Amino acid sequence: MGPVLRLILGLVALVCILAGVATTLPDHVIVVRSIVINAPEAAVFPYLNQPKRYPSWLPWAARDPNLQLTYSGPKGGQGAAAAWSSQDQRVGEGHLKIVESEPPNKVVMAGDYNGVEGDTSFEIAPSGAGAKVTWKLRYDSGSNIFRPWSYVFRRWKGLMLDRLVGAEHDRGLARLKAVVEADVKPEESLTGEALPPARTDIPESAVPENATPGNAVPMQPQNAVPVQ
Repeated sequence: MGPVLRLILGLVALVCILAGVATTLPDHVIVVRSIVINAPEAAVFPYLNQPKRYPSWLPWAARDPNLQLTYSGPKGGQGAAAAWSSQDQRVGEGHLKIVESEPPNKVVMAGDYNGVEGDTSFEIAPSGAGAKVTWKLRYDSGSNIFRPWSYVFRRWKGLMLDRLVGAEHDRGLARLKAVVEADVKPEESLTGEALPPARTDIPESAVPENATPGNAVPMQPQNAVPVQ
């Protein structure tokens, strides 16, 4: 048997092994990443619901300062969309379109991330005094065995997706956290309610004469009986 024939048979065997393993891989892959943001849900929601805010936190927007972005549809909510194009091969081309919006807790998008098609969702839930943001990508890794090359490729691609896309999600969520927390107004509490204004209707007679800033004087109840 010549070396060329052995090489061909080796390649055929390798393809058969990869195809066989591919049949055991899942039909769908879900990449999930979460982060807690020290801000109310209502403060986080607009960054996910309005495409024009995406450049401030999407990880690939930071990777290419010359990223070309276009927008279509309404400002936010269902139908709002964004598309991007980059000369950087790591970013490439892609688009996102909001298909479901439930303020202030959920945004669902359909999109293509440089050749990776899938449904993306963001869920915002209370977490202590802040909000937990969960970013999910659902990828169809292929089920059509009558297209063997595409079937095998998509199955193996799905296997590596969590490590590749998950790292991008981690970076994006970290940027989202930094942007939102920097934009939250200091006079707002973490529950989203404005702090009450200082009272100005307290008469001067209600303030003890010996009261000074930083020196609180306890108020004595009326008709108090001194202790003998």
